[in-house]
Amino acid sequence: QVQLAESGGGLVQAGGSLRLSCAASGRTFSNYGMGWFRQAPGKEREFVAAISRGDVSTYYTNSVKGRFTISRDNAKNWVFLQMSSLKPEDTAIYYCACAAAPGIGLYTQAKFYDSWGQGTQVTVSS
Repeated sequence: QVQLAESGGGLVQAGGSLRLSCAASGRTFSNYGMGWFRQAPGKEREFVAAISRGDVSTYYTNSVKGRFTISRDNAKNWVFLQMSSLKPEDTAIYYCACAAAPGIGLYTQAKFYDSWGQGTQVTVSS
């Protein structure tokens, strides 16, 4: 497994922006797809965005398309989630995750990830 640590969460007004960061260690980071998930109070964890190992492909859930951008820095073992035009419904704990198997795959389901960070809280006020 890989160790993941998120940062960058906080309180922001609707329409604002935040950049989440996730530091990875313990695995050849560049060989694995990465993802961001979120969990709002009383709701199940949901997929937000994924990026392939070579930063070639990305995929987003419909509700964040055009507002969020996932990226990665394989040289420094970081993955990022740039969030813009934030809405109150984006309020959640955000988790980064590393795919269980190396390869070029993009995964939207949590079962394909075996390493998770501790999460970072994002709160969007109206």
